[in-house]
Amino acid sequence: MEKYKSTLMGLFLLVYFLVPFPLSAGAPTDQVRTTVDKVLAILKNPPAKDRRAQLRQVIYSRFDFAEMAKRSLGSHWRRRTPEEQREFVEIFTDLLEDSYLGRIEAFTDEKYFFNRETLEKDYAEVDTKMVTKNGEEFSLRYKLHLVNGDWKVYDVIVENISLVNNYRSQFNRIIANSSYEELVRRLKEKQTELTK
Repeated sequence: MEKYKSTLMGLFLLVYFLVPFPLSAGAPTDQVRTTVDKVLAILKNPPAKDRRAQLRQVIYSRFDFAEMAKRSLGSHWRRRTPEEQREFVEIFTDLLEDSYLGRIEAFTDEKYFFNRETLEKDYAEVDTKMVTKNGEEFSLRYKLHLVNGDWKVYDVIVENISLVNNYRSQFNRIIANSSYEELVRRLKEKQTELTK
């Protein structure tokens, strides 16, 4: 009996150390919290010349912009050539960066609370709440998937409005009324405006 128990224990330890467990990446909430803490630390310091570059580095390590772009384009993604897909990801990423980094830089005394995490295989959702210095509350839900041992955000839901779904409906409308080429033209135009 003892020999049997010891064999089972040895087998369990072998499986435990050889089989990769998704949770070995660290809980999704912990990884989101670490990213939020790093962003807030950068914002609380006096503005540095390279502050935007610092923010970009922290955010890029947690967000899967290629997946966000793909989901935002929806069914139209498969109809694009690899070169068009690559270009779309670049334009989409630049647009998000220009749109949202400016807004993030305006934050100062906001507080974040981490409420709930749901986990299903390689997908997770992390529910958070942001409270502004005026006491206003906003719910933020991060949707993540596991990529090479890291939890990457592929959608953010603010007050029940999905960033990806919002873009997808806008993109679908433009493509349906005109063309994919027109969508790209408008995105580039918007990108130029934001850069100015």
